[in-house]
Amino acid sequence: MFNKDIGIDLGTANILIYIKGQGVVLNEPSVVAIDCETKKALAVGREANEMLGRTPGKVKAIKPMKDGVIADFEITEIMLNHFIKKVNGKNFFSRPRILICCPSNITQVEKNAIKEAAERTGGRRVFLEEEPKVAAIGAGMDISKPSGNMVIDIGGGTTDIAILSLGGIVTSTSIRIAGNTFDNDIIKYVKDKYKLLIGDRTAEDIKLTIGTVFKGNKNDKMEVRGRDLVTGLPHTITLTSEEVEEALRESVYVIIHAAKNVLEQTPPELSADIIDKGIVLTGGGALMDGFDKLFASELKVPVFIAESPLTCVAEGTGILLDNLHLIENKY
Repeated sequence: MFNKDIGIDLGTANILIYIKGQGVVLNEPSVVAIDCETKKALAVGREANEMLGRTPGKVKAIKPMKDGVIADFEITEIMLNHFIKKVNGKNFFSRPRILICCPSNITQVEKNAIKEAAERTGGRRVFLEEEPKVAAIGAGMDISKPSGNMVIDIGGGTTDIAILSLGGIVTSTSIRIAGNTFDNDIIKYVKDKYKLLIGDRTAEDIKLTIGTVFKGNKNDKMEVRGRDLVTGLPHTITLTSEEVEEALRESVYVIIHAAKNVLEQTPPELSADIIDKGIVLTGGGALMDGFDKLFASELKVPVFIAESPLTCVAEGTGILLDNLHLIENKY
């Protein structure tokens, strides 16, 4: 009875951990700071995130997850170990059952890597579930009935789009365009237009503060500091919401195109249900200004943002942990 079941949303940008009976107990950036000489972890999570782009030569801040999958196995293991110990506290004897979420169409090799990393951190049994399904459950959708539900989960590394019915995925796609891509788009735009070099942290600040994906929805301005590529000196410019929308337009329309493709492959009966129920947006990307309006105008279907888009997947793992017997039958 001492074993705690743990649900993990192993995201490219953030890692969230849910403990059965306690709720979401951890939400930290997926970043590890490593000493390059000793190969030891100096900081993990929030503390390491503060160091991004600000470390001396021998210290490296690494994001071990890329596009929703493990890019650096060792570092991911260090990160998982650290966080599981942090939430599991003094429970050295307990080997929890762990439920981890992964993007919907990653390869078997990538799935095995995620599973192995969790097993090596002391998981008694490790279960993998597809992210859009867990996000839909966490957003409060009843996917057990024979009717269509559509969810668009815009994370840090991937955007997962899925139609669900009878507890499973009918059609889905996973594209590697999401929050991190938006940051890179902003960096490139500022560099091309203003010859100013900015870092990832600044790009994310711009995205969250004045960013919008729906033209004319927001008219804010922000002072942006960086390094002038011509003079090499620090320089400040003023960026507007309109410019951010322009910077993100291409990537955003790739997501819209992917959503249209999924809808085109959907059986007509389920399409009718989606027109009634609408589409639910989850993931950190759903918090970007104007996404709901843009999807509604492009897909001609009502679009709603989940109540807590950032924690949907973690909350979904909690609901699944209560029904682990249903998943265990699959393994």
